[in-house]
Amino acid sequence: MTIRSIILGLLGVAFVCSYTYFNDHVMRQTFFVGNNMPISVYGLLVVFLLFIYPLFRKISRRLALSRREIVVILVMTLASCAIPGSNLLRLFTQTLILPHRFERTEPGWEKQKVMDLTPPGMLVDVSGDEERVLNGFVRGLSIANESIPVRAVPWKAWARPVAFWLPIILSLWLAMVALSVVVHRQWVAHEHLPYPIVTFTESLLPEEDGRRSPIFGNKLFWLGALLPFAIHTYNYLVVWFPDQTLGKIPVGVDFRSLVELFPTFKKGGGEALLGYWQLYFSVMAIAYFLPKDVSLSLGIGPFFWTLVAGVLTSYGIASTGWQGSWPFGIQREGMVVMGSYFAMLLVILYTGRQYYRTVFARALGLRTKDPVEPALAWGARVFLAAVALFVAYTAIVARLDWPLALLFGLGIIGVYLVMSRMIAETGLFFIVTYGTPATILWALLGARALGPQMLLIMFMLSVILFYDTREALMPYIVNSLKLSEDCKVRIGRAAGLMVLAVVVGLAVGIPVTLYFQYNRGLDVAAWQNQQPKVPYNEVIGVMQRLEAQGQLEEAGTLTGLKRFAWAGPNKLALTTFGAGAALVLVFSALRLRFAGWPLHPVMFLVWSTYSGQCFAQSFIVGWLIKSSVMKYGGASIYQKLKPVMFGVIAGEMLGGMVPMVVSLVYYLVTGDQPKQFLIMPG
Repeated sequence: MTIRSIILGLLGVAFVCSYTYFNDHVMRQTFFVGNNMPISVYGLLVVFLLFIYPLFRKISRRLALSRREIVVILVMTLASCAIPGSNLLRLFTQTLILPHRFERTEPGWEKQKVMDLTPPGMLVDVSGDEERVLNGFVRGLSIANESIPVRAVPWKAWARPVAFWLPIILSLWLAMVALSVVVHRQWVAHEHLPYPIVTFTESLLPEEDGRRSPIFGNKLFWLGALLPFAIHTYNYLVVWFPDQTLGKIPVGVDFRSLVELFPTFKKGGGEALLGYWQLYFSVMAIAYFLPKDVSLSLGIGPFFWTLVAGVLTSYGIASTGWQGSWPFGIQREGMVVMGSYFAMLLVILYTGRQYYRTVFARALGLRTKDPVEPALAWGARVFLAAVALFVAYTAIVARLDWPLALLFGLGIIGVYLVMSRMIAETGLFFIVTYGTPATILWALLGARALGPQMLLIMFMLSVILFYDTREALMPYIVNSLKLSEDCKVRIGRAAGLMVLAVVVGLAVGIPVTLYFQYNRGLDVAAWQNQQPKVPYNEVIGVMQRLEAQGQLEEAGTLTGLKRFAWAGPNKLALTTFGAGAALVLVFSALRLRFAGWPLHPVMFLVWSTYSGQCFAQSFIVGWLIKSSVMKYGGASIYQKLKPVMFGVIAGEMLGGMVPMVVSLVYYLVTGDQPKQFLIMPG
């Protein structure tokens, strides 16, 4: 760890947090981050290690970065990837201001006075200069093609809401970083999780003595890299020159026509699932490194869900009785997924119960039989302190009743912990959940006990902290800690640097995003700009139901623990939640009891989700490749072919870099929007 590595890491943080909005919403290209294995970062890593690093080393060995320095830069940059995209800034600024616009356009808002439920300081105050603060945000302040000066942005209006939200964000994220340090030793040393993404990353890094990784001299590596790189590059040429090329090379086959042969499968959404038949080379390669039960489960899970959903629909089981809509509504898919996450959390805690008990006991100053590393004890202390800060601040400033704040915060952390476990065990770098902790509390307590204001506050917190989980912070941290320790960077120091990266990333990302938005304005009809009205519309629906039942006036009047006396659980929702939990627990027990059990309970965490559907076919193909190699070639051939799979991942990363570079050059030269080209799911 050196000063220059930290400085370069911070420059990487600044670049990711300032360029992402430009790439995603100005040039409108595929997401610059997009998932927990961003092409932008890993593609640049491959380019650097292939071309720039050897050049630096040839010029001067002092100029070339060491293995540890590269890791420091990488983990700091990865930590910042949680900020500019879907995990935060894709919705953050819009959520703080656009409700004022929707108050005038959405039916029922003024009649129900739903905006009065918003705690003071949560939203931007537009009353002082509505034309500049609100309308300037929507339409943009620039004239013709001239960019506005930085001072034209109404920074003062944004100071209070940003100050309102930052302690909530930072306390929760600090808790997740600290908890990642705590679970690190259990997952690495005791459970020996494979960390597939880290395995790929380490294969590229230079040796301890500075020599370039031997993987780049392996012909099988280049053989694997050539196929995805060539296909993606050619298909990108087809986008630009459709008349001069022979048409796109299909990456997969559309099997939707087959759904007509299976009516039950069709009723469960089979047509959409079979339409996702696009193969992702990186996913197939990652599946090669996984135990066969894991890749098979991730592959067939969505097909099982579609069949189950079709059977339920055919018999009219649980097709009615739900409340609200995605993502906060009490819905079948959300309840099943959240139940599965809850059960997997119990499995994680049970498996490492002795270890976690020892670490937290030592953190509280109690004597323990087994020794505990200082970094782990401090991680537990910081976690407890950060959770306490989140609960206190959310209760006092955001006005969320403290028992709800505690349950809501622990619920978010619990889901992200399970997601982190998934990426460490399966390499599934694109994870989207259904349902939220707010939804579970709604299903458990009922609208009468919670009241409209508590629901609105939890929904608003969910929009900021838990809306699109594809780029979550904790999975980045878990992978980065493993990479750091393997490359002899202390995990305590690595965690501290990642916290620094998050703080700097927020300091850069928020003002840069605001500048772009006030400079160019927004497409209000775009998906991300419609989401700030969802919490309010959901609460209006709740208020209307409570009013029809004659309970609106008394709803939410009890506070603290007394609130639980009015609990009115949604039996259908909790039954569905319990079914999802039971499946995970049963399959976990069978997997522990029988060594040859063929399916992994991770299947139920993704089987009904968009991310599970996108990657299902790729996992099946990866499973078939590994099974065939093991059956006909044995363990020796399996080991020899690993460089091919490393090359496949690197080739897809390089193939993704070409459109990013070409799009930027094209935009800078012409000022026109480049043509869009997607490699990963949008």
